[in-house]
Amino acid sequence: QVQLVESGGGLVQAGGSLRLSCAASRITFSVTGIGWYRQAPGKQREWIAAIRGAGSTKYVDSVKGRFTISRNNAQNTVYLQMNSLKPEDTAVYYCNVPPPYSPSSWGQGTQVIVSS
Repeated sequence: QVQLVESGGGLVQAGGSLRLSCAASRITFSVTGIGWYRQAPGKQREWIAAIRGAGSTKYVDSVKGRFTISRNNAQNTVYLQMNSLKPEDTAVYYCNVPPPYSPSSWGQGTQVIVSS
């Protein structure tokens, strides 16, 4: 079972940046890739970005052009660089296998709060 630990969240002003990290106990890049999700208060968790085994990336429209997903295979880590943050980006962020795969469990996530 893959274990995923998210970190890097915090409080930032609108327009600011944060970089989230996802440490994996076992690399799944070659099979499923890794995705980032987020869950805002009172809303369902949504997928926002993915990086596939071959390195291709995909984003949901609301973060396209502002967020960048990348990976460091040697360190078993996936990153989410978030720029031009908006208050509506406030959420708990998680990493896990991306769609169409279905996560079997979730980590603690990392809280991002964007103040206006």
